[in-house]
Amino acid sequence: MIIQLSARYVLGYDGTGHVMHTDGHVVMRDDQIIYVGTDYSGPVDERRDFGQSLIAPGLIDLDALTDIDHMIFDSWPSEEIAPGLQWSKDYFHNRRHDVFTAAQRQSVRRFALAQLALHGVTTYMPIASEIHSSWAESFEELKGMAQASIELGLRGFLGPAYRSGVNVTDDDGGRVILFDEEEGRKGFADAARFLDYADELGHPLLTGVLLPCRIETLSDELMRRTADLARERNALVRLHCLQQPNEDGFLLKFTGRTVLEQLADSGLLETRLLIPHGVVIDGTDPSSSAEGGALDLLARNDVSIVHCPLTSFHYSGMLKSFDAFAAAGVNMCLGTDSFPPDLIKGIDVGTHLARIAEGRRDAGTVSAFFNAATLGGAKALGRDDLGRLCPGAQADIMVASLGDFRDGVVEDPLRTLILNGSARNVTDTYVAGRSVVVDGSLPGIDLEGLRAQGQRLFGKMVEAYGERDYRRRVSSELFPPVYLPADVLVHDVTA
Repeated sequence: MIIQLSARYVLGYDGTGHVMHTDGHVVMRDDQIIYVGTDYSGPVDERRDFGQSLIAPGLIDLDALTDIDHMIFDSWPSEEIAPGLQWSKDYFHNRRHDVFTAAQRQSVRRFALAQLALHGVTTYMPIASEIHSSWAESFEELKGMAQASIELGLRGFLGPAYRSGVNVTDDDGGRVILFDEEEGRKGFADAARFLDYADELGHPLLTGVLLPCRIETLSDELMRRTADLARERNALVRLHCLQQPNEDGFLLKFTGRTVLEQLADSGLLETRLLIPHGVVIDGTDPSSSAEGGALDLLARNDVSIVHCPLTSFHYSGMLKSFDAFAAAGVNMCLGTDSFPPDLIKGIDVGTHLARIAEGRRDAGTVSAFFNAATLGGAKALGRDDLGRLCPGAQADIMVASLGDFRDGVVEDPLRTLILNGSARNVTDTYVAGRSVVVDGSLPGIDLEGLRAQGQRLFGKMVEAYGERDYRRRVSSELFPPVYLPADVLVHDVTA
């Protein structure tokens, strides 16, 4: 079936980069694009005109939140509250259960996947909190998520998260890491099993990948086994590291090497490696991009950095800097790693943080960031048929309205969307030519029911923090309201 999409603006691809067409068309046959431009005169079975909208490539989120919340709690606590968001030593030694049942965990996944779709994401690589689990993620959990993802119609690069250690709050409120090597081996076995499952399933929307947790929670053995399996299976590896200064201290204690030394020595630099964040590297320091420097090392090994501007911003940090990393030859892609999974808002924040990091107003261009959310993500995945609208590419498409009065006047369509709008401007998406989001909704999915279910599960998650807190504080102590409720007497006004 041949379908023609039309809109006031169409962001095509000319073989070297994105280009803007006015009053343009995108024509797709089944799962592929066959034409992008303004003069199509071939056969069409169905026409869809989106009017005052921008048709663009679907967004690629390579640190995509697939949990019920991440940002409201752990970006606002004070230093006093923050340790309560991790396991206590007592909880580590006496952990008994997951916070959610297996069925509830799948409901959390469906809630999160629906959010990704509605925010214009067509391709994603997931991340979820392990705090609520008895350890990390299982094969069965990711198998269920894969099935839900395929049913919804998203393109997923999936695998269970695994680790051999966990960040724990010591009795004095400090941070330590405690290990359970057997749990690490079980998780690794599940990850290998999922690669087999994805290969055997052979579905075009599912690719198995290796998603170990944070580098300081992996033993030397687990990192080496991950590198060996990745090379054997030519599998992508995403490893959170280079995101906190204390990583080097932990790694030196456990392995005798810094993070970069461990990446090289374990063989992980020889894999198809994606690293979220990278904020501990100061790219504005010329030594970083000089021969043997951190950025030079990453670029020579074809490592992709998954920049998550919103997360850095909420944690009072920033990448130094997007422009410096890109100039050094590091492939840059984007992730949300937070709720809402809004890459449009992330691009907006990212461009402004880049200007602060560089100290100049022409840094962090919208085009560079949008390229990262599309072409950079596709490069990281090894898929030159994603992240672009051109003949032969997969029909993964985002349609964003620019017709709301609140969007203001249109200067440049993409810049107007980034600066004046958000991913909530997205009205329609297609993945492999199939409609996923239609007029702002997900056909066949009861969003109001899913929202209500999510709220109930969120409440259960909130209450569970007290069980893990090193001081056993209740949720009202861990998460005080912005303002006290009206029925709470703050002080005696007659005194």
